[in-house]
Amino acid sequence: MKALLDTNIFLEIILSQERAEEAKSLLLKSAQHEFFITDYSLHSIGLVLFRRNQHEAFRSFLEDVLLNGGVGLLSLLPDDMTSVIASSEKFRLDFDDAYQYAVAVRYDAVLISFDTDFKRTDKGYKTPFEVLQNML
Repeated sequence: MKALLDTNIFLEIILSQERAEEAKSLLLKSAQHEFFITDYSLHSIGLVLFRRNQHEAFRSFLEDVLLNGGVGLLSLLPDDMTSVIASSEKFRLDFDDAYQYAVAVRYDAVLISFDTDFKRTDKGYKTPFEVLQNML
């Protein structure tokens, strides 16, 4: 399965939040899926960690996920931004969700997130738990 992992999947783990174990369990299955993250997510995670003065955590994230973890990076070109605008207007999404949605559509990837705003879209989303359940 080609899967786009939303920013919150990684922040759950990095910030040791409530659903961190669920997200970790999914990432441990990376050999069974093609996992991707957007450039927007990468920058958002950097922003959160830099604001908390956690530069080493960001360095570890880069190494563990992108450089050594096999997670790919996807982005949109300026010509693609009209689809972000259209997604925002059609599904009432804020910019970051509209960007994630547009990338998932552009690259035909399943969106994996904890964000229920994606319920409003025609593509929907799956939680890590749902993906793991389907693997059993």
